[in-house]
Amino acid sequence: MTRTQTTAASGNRPRIPRRQPGPSGPAVAPVVQGAPEPDAPDYARIHRILKIIALIQGQKGWNAKKLAEECAVTQRTIYRDLDMLEGAGIPYFYDPTHKCYQIRRDFFMRPVELTLDEALSLIALGEHIGGQEQVPFTRAATQAVAKIRSLLPDSMQTALKGLDDRLAIKLAATQSPHGISDVYKVVCDALAKRKALRCRYESLAGTKKADTFLFKPYTLFFNQRAWYVVGHHDGHNEVRCLKLNRFAEIKLTDQGYEIPGTFSLKKHLGNAWRMIRGPRRYDVELLFDKEFAETIGDTHWHDTQEIDWQDDGSIIFRCQVDGLDEIVWWLLSMGPHCTVKAPVELAQQVRALAAQMVALYPQQ
Repeated sequence: MTRTQTTAASGNRPRIPRRQPGPSGPAVAPVVQGAPEPDAPDYARIHRILKIIALIQGQKGWNAKKLAEECAVTQRTIYRDLDMLEGAGIPYFYDPTHKCYQIRRDFFMRPVELTLDEALSLIALGEHIGGQEQVPFTRAATQAVAKIRSLLPDSMQTALKGLDDRLAIKLAATQSPHGISDVYKVVCDALAKRKALRCRYESLAGTKKADTFLFKPYTLFFNQRAWYVVGHHDGHNEVRCLKLNRFAEIKLTDQGYEIPGTFSLKKHLGNAWRMIRGPRRYDVELLFDKEFAETIGDTHWHDTQEIDWQDDGSIIFRCQVDGLDEIVWWLLSMGPHCTVKAPVELAQQVRALAAQMVALYPQQ
C-alpha cells in the first residue's frame, strides 16, 4: 500500500505539524533530560501499536477517538501510530461507510497469546462440537483450531494434552447434515451476495405440491436440533422462519435485496418459549413440586423466568411468553410434577392434551 492510498483512505484526519528548520539549518530535536537513546525501543508504543492492530483487525467501529480512549492516549498519538503502521507495510485503511479503521482481510498476523482457559475453550468448541459435528456444518472449526494449536507455546500444548481426555461436550442429537448440505451452501451464498432465492417449501401438513416463491434470507441460525433460516417470504409477504430440511427446491437468483436495518433475530423471536412466536403475550405461573423443584430452579429455561422457593421445597415458576404452542409440550414432559396456575388457556390446553394421551391407553 502506498502512502498516497493510505492518506486518501484515512479520512479527514488532522495533519501533524512538522518541525520547521531553524535559522542555521535543519531542525534539531531538543535534548530532554532522562530521555531514551534514539535507538532504544519504546516498548509502551510497541505494545500500543500491537493492540491497535488487534482491535481494528478484530472488529469494526474503531475510529481515532475510540482508539485513543481505549489506549489512554491522545488522538494525535493515534495518528502517529497509524503512520508507523503505514511505514511498516500493514495494509490498514479508513472505511468511510462505517467510519472506522480496518485492516485488509487477506493480511495475516500471528494470533495473540492465549491463556490456558481461552485455548481450552476454543479446543472444546472446535474439536468436541465442530469435530464431532454436533452442530452440523461446523467441522471446519477443527481445522481452524488445529492451526491455532500449532502456534501455541510448548508449555501450553503440554498442559492441553493433559486435559484433552478429561473434557467432553455432549449436545442433543441433531438431524443429519447430509440431506441439507446443498441447501445450507445455497443459503450461505445468498446471504453473502445479498441475492434472493427461488424456493419451494413443503410444510408438514401439506399434501399437495407447494408453490414456488421468492425468499430473501436475513439470518441463518441453529436452534435446538436443526438449522433454520429467517427471511422475507414474498408468497406470504411477511418474515418467516423456515427449516432447511423442508426445502424441496432452492435456487439462487440475480435479484438483489437489502436486509432491513431494524431487523434482528432477537426482536423477531420476541418472548417465544423457543422459536415459534405467537400473536399474544401471556403471564405464565407454574407450581413445581419439591421432587422437580431443584432441577427446574437450577436451569435457565427462559430470559424472563423468575423463581420463588416455597417453604415446603416446591417452587413457583413465572415467565412471560408470546404464544402457548411450545411451552405446553414442555409442561407435558413434566408429568404430574407441574401444575399450571395461570393462564387459564394454558391449563385448558394441558388438560385437553393429557386427556387425549389417556385415551390412547385404555384399561386392559
